[in-house]
Amino acid sequence: MGGMLRIAVVGCGIGGLAAAGFLHRAGLAVTVYEQARELRTVGAGLMVAPNAARLLRRLGVLERLRRTAVRLDVGWEFRRWRDGTVLSAEDLTSCEQLYGEHTYTVHRADLLDVLRSCVPAEAIRLGRRCVGVDPCGPLVRFADGAVAEADVVVGADGVHSVLRGPAAVTDSGLCAFRALVPADRAPPFARRPAQTLWIGPGHHLVHYPISAGRLVNVVAVAPARERRAESWTATATVEEFLGEFAGWDDRLGELIRAGGTPGRWALLDRAPLPRWTSGRVTLLGDAAHPMFPFFAQGAAQAIEDAAVLARCLGEGAADPAAALRRYEELRIPRTSRLQAVSHARSHVNHLPDGPEQRARDEALAAGDPLVASGWIYGYDPAA
Repeated sequence: MGGMLRIAVVGCGIGGLAAAGFLHRAGLAVTVYEQARELRTVGAGLMVAPNAARLLRRLGVLERLRRTAVRLDVGWEFRRWRDGTVLSAEDLTSCEQLYGEHTYTVHRADLLDVLRSCVPAEAIRLGRRCVGVDPCGPLVRFADGAVAEADVVVGADGVHSVLRGPAAVTDSGLCAFRALVPADRAPPFARRPAQTLWIGPGHHLVHYPISAGRLVNVVAVAPARERRAESWTATATVEEFLGEFAGWDDRLGELIRAGGTPGRWALLDRAPLPRWTSGRVTLLGDAAHPMFPFFAQGAAQAIEDAAVLARCLGEGAADPAAALRRYEELRIPRTSRLQAVSHARSHVNHLPDGPEQRARDEALAAGDPLVASGWIYGYDPAA
């Protein structure tokens, strides 16, 4: 294979931009194709745990992200649904000693912004909707009839990935609500630099500050009822959101009302894929391993994928297909494990009051979640 490897990345989300950033840093020629005609940001808050922070530092963007991030003092603060009793909390003051980095919460827009800063502007092509890949080239085909030649194609095109194709989907019976609350309207308990998780029968609700403390991100999971749209843009009403948390601590009602019209989308379930790669075409991020949000690791796993992919292609440019197989071998066991534990957590978080719930609460109180999460937070693809 003569000349420099040409890599086409399909999708300009967190995974696609992180991949482009790490590939560019490895000295590889990369072009990102995005179907949107302009980069507008949907989505709200997300967590940057030490495993992601470590890689963002390596990419040279963590300091810039920290300007708008919120550094957490408390993580995974579990509270009882009815009265807010604290069941367990992660003291994040020791996070840096344990894992070399802090834990942050950020607005998705701010993370996308810093990732975009490490990709040359001319390497991002907008208004290019991928409709398929011819694996022989490989060639990327677009809706307008154009094609792009590449030596490697990376599908970072999200949960509805065209490159992956249809995947078997199971309805989880759950949906997620999302709201952003201006800090000046949020109750004081929600403005603390903490990731707080209220757990109760059939439901849970998470809140934490983002955007340098100007906003509070709220995400809640509840029974899906009749709603089945898996869309970032579908909405519900404040009354529907409040209705799901009737009987819970009154402070949550105050927080929900302050957030205005909430988004709502169905949580659809997809089993881990046995493989991501075919020849010189592979997948990354949600296209490869969509996961429930219960461990707040979706973005972090896409960033890890990006770092490992760039390393494999950088070291194995002479045989890209073998490099992609190596990438897949390194990543599938870890992402499949996270998919599995995220899946199991939905049951654990939503136990009705009773013996099983009391046993869970005792286990939460007895454990040190920061140390227990070492296999997640301590991971370094360069090690």
